[in-house]
Amino acid sequence: MNATVDPAEVARFDALGAQWWDEKGKMAPLHAMNPARLAFLRDALVRHFSRDARALRPLKGLSILDIGCGGGLLSEPLTRMGGQVRGIDPAPGNVDIARAHAAASGLAIDYEAVTAEELASRGARFDVVVALEVVEHVADVSLFVRTAGQLVAEGGVLVLSTLNRTAKSFALAIVGAEYVLRWLPPGTHRWEKFITPEELEATLAAAGFAAREKVGLAYEPLSGDFHLTEDLSVNYFVVAERVG
Repeated sequence: MNATVDPAEVARFDALGAQWWDEKGKMAPLHAMNPARLAFLRDALVRHFSRDARALRPLKGLSILDIGCGGGLLSEPLTRMGGQVRGIDPAPGNVDIARAHAAASGLAIDYEAVTAEELASRGARFDVVVALEVVEHVADVSLFVRTAGQLVAEGGVLVLSTLNRTAKSFALAIVGAEYVLRWLPPGTHRWEKFITPEELEATLAAAGFAAREKVGLAYEPLSGDFHLTEDLSVNYFVVAERVG
């Protein structure tokens, strides 16, 4: 098993099967987060690549790698925005679900059950490398970030999202989401594997990248929606570029 892959984490997500696309099932939080996640990604990429934000397919022609693609919840809308998307996941069951759903939706997405390290060893490079809600599940964060960085083409961008290691994130992302609201199976997250923005920035710097943008993601209990915020205390995004 690859050094960044945690076998227990892979098995947990591989067992989800068709539940990936059940908006009321175990992946309901990701479905709820997706509008805000996609709005942030679209705007960040439009700025970075100087695209027209009003275009129907603002990401047209950009090669995009979705690391930890799961069932394709992110890969499909990025494809609809014009991106040439490659989705990878170490769990074969996830990739099977993603392929079947994309085919049924008439979308051409290149899915593969492979690790980021294996793909990097082939010399693959992409304009955009995205790994959302992945960092907190890997076995070696430094190696994972370094590998993700290797997959970014010259002039490209790396986008990560993860959970901050704070008392608030423990209360909301673990106690609240897993034990009170039952959004996620208990044990989905381990608080000690969460990483602070400062730690992630240092890890990025060691990999030759600098964080250019940091934005938080917050849950609104009254509406059940997620929205972007300056508060990084729970979920947050980092957009990074290669330096030097």
